[in-house]
Amino acid sequence: MEPLRICLPLLPLATDFRRALDIVRDLGVGGIEVDGRHGIDLLNLTDTGIRQIRKWLEDSGLRMAAVAFPTRGGYADEDRLEARVAATKRALAQAWRLGAAVVLGRLGEIPASDTPAWQLLIDVLTDIGRASQQAGASFCVEASQAAPEELLRVLAAVPAGSLQFDLVTGGLLVHGHDPAAAAATLAADLGFVHATDAMPGAFAGHGRAVPLGTGQLDLPAVLATLEERGYRGWVGLEATTTGRSDAAAELAAAVSLLSSTAGR
Repeated sequence: MEPLRICLPLLPLATDFRRALDIVRDLGVGGIEVDGRHGIDLLNLTDTGIRQIRKWLEDSGLRMAAVAFPTRGGYADEDRLEARVAATKRALAQAWRLGAAVVLGRLGEIPASDTPAWQLLIDVLTDIGRASQQAGASFCVEASQAAPEELLRVLAAVPAGSLQFDLVTGGLLVHGHDPAAAAATLAADLGFVHATDAMPGAFAGHGRAVPLGTGQLDLPAVLATLEERGYRGWVGLEATTTGRSDAAAELAAAVSLLSSTAGR
């Protein structure tokens, strides 16, 4: 895989934004993923702050690949839903101003189709979808816990262009799904891919994240499927370790593995 299609998260690497950019640049990849809730104060970024971040990116030769904006609740959860939707819309607009094409979120539980909660979910996603098209950044929800067919059920119920998916390979493994098969099922609607690894537990939903290449992910099969289905977007990596230097070393190894792995 071309290194310039790989992006790295800033949050595990350094508390200082520019220092984290230097580390990413030195690893030879093309983009970054920022956490809009815990890494930067996305919703309150001023015009000056946005110009400064874009200048730092330009100076580093990096692109803003994605902004993560994970909410505490799902979009069918009525508790604080209005505030959650408003924050998501604001995140979409701010992400576009930073140069990101996607905002990464979590859908939450998917209700049965014949319930009021289902209609609420579809109404909310339709509203967010309109906002994403106006803002310019796509709302891209995590594909990991729910079965790919369930995600397509949601997609079919909202207007075209409302929603994309973030394929999280390690999460799919933990929840009992085949990442390569999920890539094939969701390929036409993927907005982002996270190449992560895991060791699944005895039951679906149980397991642990491990460094890329040390778990049960068949990385060549996933990359081959993405290539065959025409995915040309970003592939993000994650760190499973907590220490800054350990995270940098883990991500460097993951970049090397991903760059040298050809889908086959």
